Amino acid sequence: MTDDLRIGVVGTGAIAQVAHLGLLSRLKGVQLAGLCDIDLPKAQALATRFGIPSVFDDIEDLLRYAKPDAVVVCTPNHLHEIHVQTALSAGAHVLCERPLATSVAGVKKLQELQRRAGRVVMVGMNYRFRSDVQVLRGFLSGGELGAVTGVRAGWYLLRPVGSAAGWRERRPESGGGAMLDLGLPLVDLALWLAGCPNAKLVTGVHRPSEDGGVEDAACALIVCEGNLSIFVDVSWRHVGQHEQFWFELIGREGSAGLGPLKVFKMMNAAPMNVTPVGAQGREDALTMSYRAEWAHFLATVRGDVPAPNLDDQVALHRTMEAIARSAAEGRAVEL
Repeated sequence: MTDDLRIGVVGTGAIAQVAHLGLLSRLKGVQLAGLCDIDLPKAQALATRFGIPSVFDDIEDLLRYAKPDAVVVCTPNHLHEIHVQTALSAGAHVLCERPLATSVAGVKKLQELQRRAGRVVMVGMNYRFRSDVQVLRGFLSGGELGAVTGVRAGWYLLRPVGSAAGWRERRPESGGGAMLDLGLPLVDLALWLAGCPNAKLVTGVHRPSEDGGVEDAACALIVCEGNLSIFVDVSWRHVGQHEQFWFELIGREGSAGLGPLKVFKMMNAAPMNVTPVGAQGREDALTMSYRAEWAHFLATVRGDVPAPNLDDQVALHRTMEAIARSAAEGRAVEL
């Protein structure tokens, strides 16, 4: 395929504006064909800003009249499943912001639809595409850190109490709270770097918000095959100087951390710092990760790299559902 790919953007919220629209307007090999949002005035203003020719308030109209080759789904979580299904039915490839659906059943349904449609469906796990993560994955694939035995990760946001979080705090629209929002990408990254082992035993603890809605803080311990343990701690209500993010990976022959990247391995019976110089890249980590994510998605659509089969997303959502069930029932859940 030599012509530019026509891209439709579904949803004009924060993630579309921060991560996708600016990047796509400058990215070679693509053309922004249309923008869709129920808030038509906002969509029209963004279309003018980014030079997008067509604006719609319904995804079916976007697909029918703008005729995109692919769409990026940036709507609230509860709409992801139906929007991906609609795009596949129209013959479009899909890059969907996480989560792909709000249940294992929903993910499996989309997996089957994707197989029948013969189109690419990729979930926007942008953390996989960070330069420091790619460097770390290189160490792991080369066996330099030995078998992965543990991951300890966390993410604390300085999110204010009240309506600022919008639909994310309303369970029917979000599907979950801090664990789904912040914990899911951490669990995904841990499983992906470790080679996607199956979770065997899951324990979750949720701290409900003051209004009794979705959890505003949570933690989970996931024990996987091969005796890998993953611990994740997240919060929307951190009180402190700044946001906190950490990701520590433990191997039998070394260890690594992200933000910033640090890699240690045993050499001559002593731990040595083997962190590559300049591994962080010149762009900020967020922009770089989305640029690399889009490059991978476009290469997949063009057939240059294999398309994902979504098995990893089924396993991920099975783990996330087990965390929620454990928290609700107050006991460990076996898988």
